[in-house]
Amino acid sequence: MEEGIRDRVAIIGMGCTSFGERWDKSPDELMVEAFMEALEDAGIEKKDIGAGWLGTCYEETNVGKSAIPLSVALKLPFVAATRVENWCATGSEALRGACYAVAAGAYKICLALGVEKLKDTGYGGLPQNEVQWGTVRRLIDSNQTAPGMFAMLATRYFSRYNISPEDGKRMLAMISAKSHRNGALNPKAHLRREVTVEQIMNAPIVAWPLGLFDCCGVSDGSAAAIVTRADLAKKFRPDPVYVKSLQIAASSGQEMLYSDDWTHVESTLHAAKRAYVQAGIKVPREEISMSEVHDCFSITEAITMEDLEFSPRGKVKDDIESGFFELGGSLPVQPDGGLKSFGHPVGASGLRMMYEMYKQLQGKAGARQIKNPRFGLTHNLGGVPSVNVASVIIVGL
Repeated sequence: MEEGIRDRVAIIGMGCTSFGERWDKSPDELMVEAFMEALEDAGIEKKDIGAGWLGTCYEETNVGKSAIPLSVALKLPFVAATRVENWCATGSEALRGACYAVAAGAYKICLALGVEKLKDTGYGGLPQNEVQWGTVRRLIDSNQTAPGMFAMLATRYFSRYNISPEDGKRMLAMISAKSHRNGALNPKAHLRREVTVEQIMNAPIVAWPLGLFDCCGVSDGSAAAIVTRADLAKKFRPDPVYVKSLQIAASSGQEMLYSDDWTHVESTLHAAKRAYVQAGIKVPREEISMSEVHDCFSITEAITMEDLEFSPRGKVKDDIESGFFELGGSLPVQPDGGLKSFGHPVGASGLRMMYEMYKQLQGKAGARQIKNPRFGLTHNLGGVPSVNVASVIIVGL
C-alpha cells in the first residue's frame, strides 16, 4: 500500500457557480465566477498560486484541449497550467493533481478548477465519440447509451437480490426524491423542486426501470479549490479542511469481458478500500459523517452505497427505506442534491462534491447543515458501469 497524502494537504478556499442552463455565461465567465469565490475564501492573491489544473471533459463545450483557458480567463500570466480529463471523474482528477503537487513539495499553493458548458453543445445527453472512448468504444455495442448501460445494473440487481420490479422501482424513486428534497434547499442547484415518489414512478421511462427522474440532468457550471501544505493552512484561515486520503482506480477491461456481475462497480471497491486504509477508517458506515456520490442514475447511488460499505451487500433497500441516507439520517448522502438535483457539468462535478463537504465541515451549509460532521467522502465515477475510473476522497477537520 502506497503512503498516500494523509494530513499533508489542506483546502483553504473553494468556489462554485450555480449549475443549470447558463446561457448568459461563457465558459470563461463561469471559470472566473468560481475562481473569484475561491480566491476570496482563501484570502490570498492570484500571484500566490504556483500551479493550476484545469478539468474539462469535452472539447465541444468551447473550452478546448489545452490549459491555456485557465491562465487567460483568470489572468494568471506564466502560471504552470495543466489540463486534465478523466471522463466524469475529471473534476476529481484536477483536485488530485493540485493536491499531489503540494504534497510533493513542488508548490506551496495550487489551484484546481473544473468547468463544462454542456448546454452549448446541443446534446440532450453527454456527447460521445470514437476518440473519447478508443478501445473501450470498440469493445462494446456502438449504439449503447448511458441510461441503457446503467439500467442493466438495475435489472441485474433486482434479479440477484429477489426484488420485485415494483419494489425496485420504488427503491430507486426514494433515492431521487431524497436528492430533490435536498436540492430544493440549495440556492446553487439546477433543479430546486421537490418531487414525490409517485411522480417519479409514473414518469416516462428512459431505459427501464430508469425513468425521467432517475437520470441526472445536463448542466453548465464551474467549481474551484485552492490547496496548500497542511502546516501552512491555518495561516490562511482558522478552519481549513484536510485531505485524509485521495484514491483513484481505473478498470482494466477484464471486468467487462470476463468477471463483471453487474451488481457492483469493481473500481469503486478498490478505490474505497485504499482510501479507508490511508484515512484510518475502520467501519465506514459508522465513521463517515456524510457523502456526495456519483448518482448519474438512481441505481448508481444504490450500488455505490454497498461498494463504499455504507450498506451490507444486497441490503441497501433497507437503509433507503429506513431513512439512513436522508439529510437527518445517520449517514446523509447527497446533502446538496447530488448530480440528480445540483446538476452535472462534467468537468466541475468532482469539485462540486468537494465544495459541499468543505462547507459542511465548516458549518456553513445553511438549511442543509449536518450536525457535527467529522469526515466527508466524495465518490466520482467516470465511464460505463464495467469499464470506468472511480475516485474516492476523504476529508476532515
